[in-house]
Parts: sequence; C-alpha cells; structure tokens
Amino acid sequence: MKYDDMLNFVLKLPFDTMTEVYNNSEQSILIFRPSTLPKRFKDYDVNKNFQIFLKIRDEKPFRPNHLRLLIDLKLRARELPQYKEKLLVAFDKIFYGDEPLDAIQSLDNIHFTQYINPIDITAVLAQLFIIEQNIGYGNKSTFNPPALYIHGWIRTFIASDQEIDQIIYRICRNTPPAVKYTCHDNKNHSKYNPDAKLLWYLN
Repeated sequence: MKYDDMLNFVLKLPFDTMTEVYNNSEQSILIFRPSTLPKRFKDYDVNKNFQIFLKIRDEKPFRPNHLRLLIDLKLRARELPQYKEKLLVAFDKIFYGDEPLDAIQSLDNIHFTQYINPIDITAVLAQLFIIEQNIGYGNKSTFNPPALYIHGWIRTFIASDQEIDQIIYRICRNTPPAVKYTCHDNKNHSKYNPDAKLLWYLN
C-alpha cells in the first residue's frame, strides 16, 4: 500500500486486536492499537497510536525498533557501497509516499548477504515507522514532517562512511540527524525546497 492507503488502513483497525499487515511466508508484520496508554505517554493521542510487531516464522512476535531498520541498511550499504544510491532512492521513494514493494524493485537483483531482515520486511517497516512518527509524535518537532527525524537517520546510515559504532552512538543519545540530510525536505527549515531533486543531499 502507498503511504496514504496504509495510514488510513492503520487508523481504521480495531482497538486491542493484533492485525497482520504484511507477510512474506517467512516473516510477518503486525499492528496493535492499544485502547489505553501508560501515563508516560500522556501527550500521545490514543486514536493515532499504534504498535508495530514483527513475527519470524513460529517465534513469538516482538516489537522491532528503529535500530533494527537502520543497522540492516548500514550493513547492506557497507557490503556493496556501489549500490548506496539505489538504496537511498528506494527508501526516499517510501518516505515520499510510494508503495514499499514498488520502491524496492530496483534492488531485487542485488545479492546482499549482510542484513538483518529480508529487504521487503525492511521496506514495510520503514513505511510504518515513518507513519508512526508522523501521526504519533506528541511533542513539538524540529521537523515538518516529524518523520524526517527517522528518515534523516535512514539517509545517514546508508550514505555516511562513518563507522556503525559512531552513528549508533549519536542516535542513541537522541541527537538529530545532520541538517544536510533533512533541510530541503523540512518545512520548518529556512532551506526548505519543495522542488528539490531526488538525492539532493548528496550534492
């Protein structure tokens, strides 16, 4: 599903029910919408809150976090750096609203051996994390759209030549991604450019 279709689908799911949204026969992605939230999430709107789960074969579903997605992409980019731009284009297309499986078609014939999840699972997780951040973030954000926080890090993990330890250290300290990866897409930034070309941040 494209961004808007997935967003509408998620928001119409029943509360307190685990629903499968994607399955590739080996792994599946599920959504759970809790009807009540802990007090520490008092700034969150229960109607826009949802939780993402990943189920691998017959194992118990668990909640993947952003690092799972980011490290997966870093491993791919480090193993085959000649395909960094293809990775960036694919995940930028997801950020801009394309259907994840369509966006990653250009990666189908690339034989990655270093990764955490199959590329289709990584792509759908990216879309859901983007939706989650756009609608679920309860505080005022530096970024507009708010998902530029996670997507700026997606770009960083793919494009940067920094060692994985250094990048993980930065994100684990809640440091925002470098402005060079977000400014032209950020409506809150003076350098916002709605006409920016694909991969503008590589120039």
